[in-house]
Amino acid sequence: MDKQIISSAQLDEQYTIVHHPSGLDIMMWKKEGFSTVEALFGTKYGSINNCFKTDAAEDFIKVPDGIAHYLEHKLFESDDNSSVFDQYAQTGASANAFTSTDITAYLFSCTDNYEQSLEILLDFVQSPYFTKENVDKEQGIIAQEIKMGDDSPTRKCFKNLLKALYKNNPVRIDVAGTVESIAEITPELLYQCYNAFYNLHNMTLSIAGNIDEQTVLDICDKKLKPSSDMHLQTRFPEEPDEVCESRVCDSASVGLPVFCLGFKTQSPSGKEYVKKSVIAAMLLEQLIGQTSPLYNSLLEEGLINSALGTFVYTSSERYFCCIIEGESKDPDEVARRIFAEIERLKTEGLDKEAFETDKRVRYGEKVSSINDVKACADAMLYYHFDCGDVTLFDDLDIIASLSAKECEDMIDDLFSVKRSSISIVQSKE
Repeated sequence: MDKQIISSAQLDEQYTIVHHPSGLDIMMWKKEGFSTVEALFGTKYGSINNCFKTDAAEDFIKVPDGIAHYLEHKLFESDDNSSVFDQYAQTGASANAFTSTDITAYLFSCTDNYEQSLEILLDFVQSPYFTKENVDKEQGIIAQEIKMGDDSPTRKCFKNLLKALYKNNPVRIDVAGTVESIAEITPELLYQCYNAFYNLHNMTLSIAGNIDEQTVLDICDKKLKPSSDMHLQTRFPEEPDEVCESRVCDSASVGLPVFCLGFKTQSPSGKEYVKKSVIAAMLLEQLIGQTSPLYNSLLEEGLINSALGTFVYTSSERYFCCIIEGESKDPDEVARRIFAEIERLKTEGLDKEAFETDKRVRYGEKVSSINDVKACADAMLYYHFDCGDVTLFDDLDIIASLSAKECEDMIDDLFSVKRSSISIVQSKE
């Protein structure tokens, strides 16, 4: 087995990557003195991966929207009607799963019996069981989930923003799909997607905490089903630089209008992707973070409240946008003020003292996260799937070496008003 040690002399921390003969990459971070274990068994597969081919097919196929999320739900069922959650309850573990735009992962956390819980995890994820009856039954459950999401003003606002920012990119499609799209899902389609994306060559096991590496590897040797690389390829439509719509408005039962303001840009890969993500987060903090002049001015004028937040929504080489969301009696005025502040920062530059403070805080938060077993397991999986050869230790070096000038030079790219959209959900009355 090919084995790599990823280490940081500065932090006196390291984790191991083993390229298992089955095709699976296994990432292990032994945390001395910790009592808990967190494990994720993930595949690089999410809602945006709806067009693909493997060696088993002559051409690309297009599958219904929401099928990755649907598949996640169905893997918890078995042919003997036993419950995976009941199995975990016997080991004392807490289990869950998630589907994002580009990752699906199954996870557990525990303080004891991690060996048994790991066996359960590897078993059920590798044992799909789809029938017409259980697939049809799930359609009603997920359809209800979709309808509940549509009833959320903040979720509706965010979904509408993505449709306004992107014309062709499948990120504009909700992770769960639509009631109409999931009605097209069949057992045959689920098996086809499972065989393509749940091939071990497309998957990673990430485990951190109170573990023994050799024990983890022994369990993997016992449980993993060797697979041949099917040379999975995914296809994405061309996406223009410009946004689809600059402003969209919808209605719902809200006290104050809800808004999402987004700025669209290109997503690079590798180190440039990680660096751009860090810069975007830091510029959002300078632009309208809670200590920024604009935030406090808007707060004092009653144009925003404490619900305002910012985040970077991105996937390597696929999509990248900076988002500001919140509530306001006048979202359009908030957007105008943000645009004016962007122009001011481009002309006058960043507050250097505030920038250095934010950099120290951001670096400290990264270091502190290494003392969180869940954060360690999550980070290993995320960096392995989305950041190429860049590790979470490299991320710390990027933050430490970043200058205000580098951030200032990125303002125009990350916060182009011409590539922005605002989504507003206001009262039905």
